[in-house]
Amino acid sequence: MTPYLQIDNLTKSFGDLVLFENISFGIAEGERIGLIAKNGSGKTTLLNIIAGEEGYDSGAVVFRRDLRVGYLKQDPNYPEELTVLEACFHHGNSTVELIKEYERCMETEGHPGLEDLLARMDQEKAWEYEQKAKQILSQLKIRNFDQKVKQLSGGQLKRIALANALITEPDLLILDEPTNHLDLDMTEWLEDYLRRTNLSLLMVTHDRYFLDRVCNEIIEIDNRQLYQYKGNYSYYLEKRQERMEAKSVEVERANNLYKTELDWMRRMPQARATKAKYRQDAFYELEKVAKQRFNNDNVKLEVKASYIGSKIFEAEHLYKSYGDLKILEDFSYIFARYEKMGIVGNNGTGKSTFIKILMGQVQPDSGIVDVGETVRFGYYSQDGLQFDEQMKVIDVVQDIAEVIELGNGKKLSASQFLQHFLFTPETQHSYVYKLSGGERRRLYLCTILMRNPNFLVLDEPTNDLDIVTLNVLEEYLQSFKGCVIVVSHDRYFMDKVVDHLMVFNGQADIRDFPGNYSDYRDWKEAKEQKEKEAEKPQEEKTTRVRLNEKRKMSFKEKREYEQLETEIAQLEEEKATIEELLCSGTLSVDELTDKSKRLPIVNDLIDEKTMRWLELSEIES
Repeated sequence: MTPYLQIDNLTKSFGDLVLFENISFGIAEGERIGLIAKNGSGKTTLLNIIAGEEGYDSGAVVFRRDLRVGYLKQDPNYPEELTVLEACFHHGNSTVELIKEYERCMETEGHPGLEDLLARMDQEKAWEYEQKAKQILSQLKIRNFDQKVKQLSGGQLKRIALANALITEPDLLILDEPTNHLDLDMTEWLEDYLRRTNLSLLMVTHDRYFLDRVCNEIIEIDNRQLYQYKGNYSYYLEKRQERMEAKSVEVERANNLYKTELDWMRRMPQARATKAKYRQDAFYELEKVAKQRFNNDNVKLEVKASYIGSKIFEAEHLYKSYGDLKILEDFSYIFARYEKMGIVGNNGTGKSTFIKILMGQVQPDSGIVDVGETVRFGYYSQDGLQFDEQMKVIDVVQDIAEVIELGNGKKLSASQFLQHFLFTPETQHSYVYKLSGGERRRLYLCTILMRNPNFLVLDEPTNDLDIVTLNVLEEYLQSFKGCVIVVSHDRYFMDKVVDHLMVFNGQADIRDFPGNYSDYRDWKEAKEQKEKEAEKPQEEKTTRVRLNEKRKMSFKEKREYEQLETEIAQLEEEKATIEELLCSGTLSVDELTDKSKRLPIVNDLIDEKTMRWLELSEIES
């Protein structure tokens, strides 16, 4: 493989904070590398260094000569007066510069050098450049090419920057959180696009399905060091666990040997100069291993939820629209205790507005939202991340509570609580403005959970959180003794957390789907395939899809279906035995009473389980 980029002994620090030290790796043609690290470990800084937008302390960054590099920043910006299409041409590349050169030539009398320019235009396919830009922008659901940049949201700007990076198909594409601000359809389109092209990739993303399906190598920065895994995300998880276990054994062995050597070094200190030099050197090397902290921290989200009653909230006949855009139309729903709902849908279908109506921040045009008296909301919103930049991290938490209740009589101080969220004592006494974007998100999540909510409403909680934090947040939500609503484009996160989906199709078309995102995706693909096979144009109408149509039975449902058959057979057997005993005349008065009470209970159980069995039997296995 042709080498594209080589990084040797790279070190970067900010004052006393060392992000990474003497790291080395290379990128060759065809390699698709995912970069993983905890928030604050320098992922974005490393990408900026490679892109030439930030300096470094020592080391070398060497590119192959004439390598074309595209870079998608985490927060791109453009001059406000540019149009969408002009923004796509704004950050210069060889094709854009060639088009400008051609335009200048055509404006010059005699058109000097036109023949050479025409040949180069053909070679770089520059004639198709604008059309290709429009096609990619359309896939990213930006269709008003004359709209001014100043009228666009941050998410739309990120998509324009992504289009800008993709258009010329650079040899090496560097992407910082490419799936942020993309809905599920756009994310899956980008997955397919990157897999079809010959681009080499280096990217930072928290989307684990994306990593798994696009990347063929994972690089991890952990404790300032770099580790490489020649495989996708699933392979990385397996090999990282092996590394952690091996590291744990190594540190334990070093600790035992260190105690012996320390005793030797302490004996006869006046004669230390005569000790074997090689043994002294070996001792100091051993000390480094023994004293290194086994850095496999987890964010501990062991926060108790307040008691929640049986009445949660009821939405009755809600209507909401903005002009011709309908969000809700005669929407009614009763939320159940301990329910975990995921909300999915394309951007602009009203997901965040729906959440704000439930939270009382936006009023419906008509209808009622009745919230139970015991409900205590914890709301993680897109625009709720607001801190005083000059406050210290510890002060942010102490302003909410000095002591945090964990339940079972356990308590944590504000400082201890922050350490569970990977905020070291040094970071706790640092100012908010020094935190990375992901660290701020983690602090925001911390301030919400420490209030002991029993109903969590999370609007895009996965943006900018590192994978370590996401893993533990998922485990916390799975065991959370309360209700959860999650709006997210993170398919992996949704699969692990939610019981069912509320699918927003746009124009107030909202469907309840009984399963996680992968179940829904499988059902949707099967339905689309069936429609293609049918090929009946006369029946192609714009009818609403009903989510109780045939779909494939999930593994969990198959297990339930088989278990129900066994349970119903056992109950039928018990019913027959009771009826036989009741007719035998051999029972005492007490036994007769007990059996008479048990019989209707058994009948009800048979009816209930049979009904569920019938529901499952209608699903295609």
